[in-house]
Amino acid sequence: MGIIQYGDDPSTEFNLKTYSNSKDLKNAIEKILQKGGLSNVGRALSFVNKNFFDDSNGNRGGAPNVAIVMVDGWPTDKVEEASRLARESGINIFFVTIEGPDENEKQNVIEPNFVDKAVCRTNGYYSINVPSWFSLHKIVQPLVKRVCDSDRLACSKTCLNSADIGFVIDGSSSVGTGNFRTILQFVANISKEFEISDTDTRIGAVQYTYEQRLEFSFDKYHNKQDVLNAIKRINYWSGGTSTGAAINYAFEQLFSKSKPNKRKIMILITDGRSYDDVRGPATAAHHNGVIAYSIGIAWAAQDELEAIATDPDREHSFFVDEFDSLYRFVPRIIQNICTEFNSQPRN
Repeated sequence: MGIIQYGDDPSTEFNLKTYSNSKDLKNAIEKILQKGGLSNVGRALSFVNKNFFDDSNGNRGGAPNVAIVMVDGWPTDKVEEASRLARESGINIFFVTIEGPDENEKQNVIEPNFVDKAVCRTNGYYSINVPSWFSLHKIVQPLVKRVCDSDRLACSKTCLNSADIGFVIDGSSSVGTGNFRTILQFVANISKEFEISDTDTRIGAVQYTYEQRLEFSFDKYHNKQDVLNAIKRINYWSGGTSTGAAINYAFEQLFSKSKPNKRKIMILITDGRSYDDVRGPATAAHHNGVIAYSIGIAWAAQDELEAIATDPDREHSFFVDEFDSLYRFVPRIIQNICTEFNSQPRN
């Protein structure tokens, strides 16, 4: 546990590893002197996001990051953007507001509904309003219970809520209309396994033949149903097969615009050998942090699938003889994405 005090500017009173027992922690809290000044909550949240949950300050990778923000009245700066960035970093923000503005004072609030704009979910779980400082003690146990319920900490990073996933879909003539709909169902079946929002996993899609078309970008849709509807609306193109150019296009149109704290995952689906080189574009994508999965069907070339896929190939490259068998790989792909995520060090 650590404490940051804020007024005009935030400062760390002590960090997560300063005290290792409750007695020393309590003594340190009692010695904190009030700063005074404004109530710049947004600035404080930016400070927390950039500085507080570092490994050097005692952060433990496997433990959820939680920030309990106490606000007297209302913030004197904007909190929405700072809160969004903190949430995207996996910080679970709880807001405790004490003696909020009355009807006459609401005109002085810089950012209306600032609590809803700050917390991880606007369902009341992450926010508590206390009418008076005298009743602050009453919320201690309810708040502790919420913080300790790790299954409900929606902003903690998991394999299902922290990626930008770009589907690169072969729309060549050999696929055909019916099989193309089967591919789209496969794309939808993978997508529906993820928690989709502007701060959780985001989905984008590119279709290609000789040419490439951006079907929708990562920032186009912000909930699962809209993404699934958009997948259904993708129209079959028909044409040649330039997979290498499609990988370059997907990187430029999707992954170059990924958020820094998102894992970049490309899932490429093709049914044939490419007319152009795939090795160069795939290598460039790998070097730029893209985790690539290749899904081959029917006449897809095994050597190209392996070149496209991130190493080890056996975990990132899959082949089926028939389009109707695609669905079998959905659980394995999800499992591999999660296994890989859980094996990586992270805050």
